[in-house]
Amino acid sequence: MGDVVGARRNSVALPVPVLLVVAGLAAAVVAQGGYYLPGRVLSGLLVGVAVVLARPKPTALAALGGAFAAWAVLRGVIEGDVLAAVPAVAAAGVFVGAVLVAAQADLAQRELLATVVAGVGALVGFTGWVAVVFRVPSWTTVAEGLLRAASTLTYPNAAAAVMAAAVVVSLVLRPSPLTSVMSFLLCVGVGATMSRAAVIALAAGLVVLCVFSGFQKTVAAAAPPLLGAGVALAALLPSLRVADEPRPVLAVGGLVVGALVALVLPRLGRFLVPVTVLLAAGGGVALVVFADRLATRVSFSSPDRAQATGAALELVARMPVLGAGPGNGSFFFQRGNEGTRFMRYVHNEYLQVLVELGLVGLVLALGVVVCVLVAMWRGRGTPLWAGAMAAVVVVLVHSGFDFLWHLPVVLVVAGLCAGLGFPSTRDGMVEGTVG
Repeated sequence: MGDVVGARRNSVALPVPVLLVVAGLAAAVVAQGGYYLPGRVLSGLLVGVAVVLARPKPTALAALGGAFAAWAVLRGVIEGDVLAAVPAVAAAGVFVGAVLVAAQADLAQRELLATVVAGVGALVGFTGWVAVVFRVPSWTTVAEGLLRAASTLTYPNAAAAVMAAAVVVSLVLRPSPLTSVMSFLLCVGVGATMSRAAVIALAAGLVVLCVFSGFQKTVAAAAPPLLGAGVALAALLPSLRVADEPRPVLAVGGLVVGALVALVLPRLGRFLVPVTVLLAAGGGVALVVFADRLATRVSFSSPDRAQATGAALELVARMPVLGAGPGNGSFFFQRGNEGTRFMRYVHNEYLQVLVELGLVGLVLALGVVVCVLVAMWRGRGTPLWAGAMAAVVVVLVHSGFDFLWHLPVVLVVAGLCAGLGFPSTRDGMVEGTVG
């Protein structure tokens, strides 16, 4: 491939194809997750060029991803709107492309790539926290009178999905002050989004880590950043309600103390348990004190989503095999005296695919998932494998609660994390050199 410019860490360089996928990730982060056409095109183009340069061998995963994209296009042609298939084609392309490119990296390159993914997620978390504390309108979303961190993605749940996946990856990196701070900022960011689905998905990812990496090892790695984040989030609580004046001094102080907790806690030795219990108790007290402010976010009730699910199932019953066609999954329902309500997404990607592309599309999508999981299982045993598997589980679980597959940023992160757990398809791509 020749000499290329790469990102270095301890004499390890990321090859051009991987750098292009990382650039696609960065572009999607900046461009509102890549949801709108310009960001979707740019991130997709960068990943596509990366695949061309990497020249991966034909695989079952590529075939299934291509079949899913082709089916979406065919359904668009049948419905007379082929452009409506673009989101589905882009989703399959960026995810499969990211997987295939990351799978070609060797172990050293993968560790650097995992660090980059965690670092990008940490920046998303920090900017989301800043947006809440200093009331940045374009980077926050107001829900039930509360400010939710959204960062540049502008959608809190998507930002939370990116960060939750990055959290479990960061926990399997070699311990260092840098990784400790990244894990801490990621946990703070997830909390600042107040995404219930992300908390559930992160819990699932931590369970996977416990199973494959060991309970004691997982707790030792996860407790410091989680407890530090608890301190930072407790100091953030007074600033969450829109009707109240923000408390930036308190929030900044909490962030600094929380970071110190995340850095110092692993070094406490025999004092680790009592300090952990004390911090956990303090967090519980803060949650009780501000429970009235967070009542809407700690409840699992979501009437609109429940009724949208009912409307989606009615559409499925009409066209179960072929689906309504890409872009035709619109959901109308009655809500009390408010009249007819409309939701563009059912907030469950598996059901959304079933509605728009029918049983054929869902089988192909699940085939992609199964293919990824089988390939990752064959790659088990590497240092990053448990974190990679946990990250994929995080995204899969969260996808049952939100429309994440419509944002390339989530799919690129999921693809890179999946590729980290694949068996290496070659003995590392040629590293770049500077100068």
